[in-house]
Amino acid sequence: MKTVIVFPAYNAEKTLEKTFGTIPRSPDQSFLLVDDRSTDNTYELALRLGIPAVRHEKNTGYGGNQKTCYAKALEMGADIVVMLHPDYQYDPRVVPYLCGLIENDICDVVLGCRIRTRKEALAGGMPFYKYLANRFLTLLSNLVMGENLGEWHSGMRAYSRKVLETINWENNSDDFVFDTQFLVECVSAGFRIGDIPVPAKYFEEASSINFSRSMTYGLATLYVIFRQVLHRWGLFGYDLLKRRETK
Repeated sequence: MKTVIVFPAYNAEKTLEKTFGTIPRSPDQSFLLVDDRSTDNTYELALRLGIPAVRHEKNTGYGGNQKTCYAKALEMGADIVVMLHPDYQYDPRVVPYLCGLIENDICDVVLGCRIRTRKEALAGGMPFYKYLANRFLTLLSNLVMGENLGEWHSGMRAYSRKVLETINWENNSDDFVFDTQFLVECVSAGFRIGDIPVPAKYFEEASSINFSRSMTYGLATLYVIFRQVLHRWGLFGYDLLKRRETK
C-alpha cells in the first residue's frame, strides 16, 4: 500500500531535518511538506532535503494546512496518509506501526498517544495544565462518542484513503479544532479508530499553543462534541457530519 507522509509545517527549519531523518523508510513511501507561509527557511530546507513541498501564498492556519496536505496526498495516489508534525515532538520511529494497523485492516484511523502514564507525559515536558485539560477532554469525548482512546488531541495520525474520501474534512475549521472535528466525523461515519503509545517531548523548538489558544481550543472542542450530541438526537443538524459529495 502506498503511504504518503505529510508534514503540515510552520517555522520548522530547526527540527525538520531530524524529524525527516528519523522516519523508518519503506519502498512504497512518499513525502510531502506543506509550508504555511513560514517566516524562516522551512520551505527551502525541505527542497534541499529532497522533500516535495508546496508553499501557501498566505498563512491558512493549522487546519487549513492539513486540508492542502490531504488533498495533495490523495492526488499522489496515497492508500495511507500519515500526518506528522515536523517539530520532532513525536517520535517518528512509530510511523510503521501506525501504518501496519491500517495495512492489516485492523483500523481505519490510528493515533499516536503521548500519554501512556502521567509520569511519562510530565517527564517529557508536557505542561501540567495541558495534561489536565487533555485528560478531561479525552475522558469526556470517549464517554460521549463511545470510544476508548488514550487521547483525542494527538498531532501524529494515520488515515486510510477511504476515510479521507468519505468524511467532510474540507469544510472543517482552519484552526486547531480541525483535529477534533475530524475524529468526530470518523466516529459518526463508523470508522475503526485505535491508538498506540508514542514517546513525545516538549522543548523550545517544538510547536505548542499558549494558554489562551489552549483555552480557545478546549472550548471549541466542547462545542463540537455538544453539536454532535444534538445531531445524534435529531435536535439540531450538523453539516460537518454529512458525507463528502462524490466528485
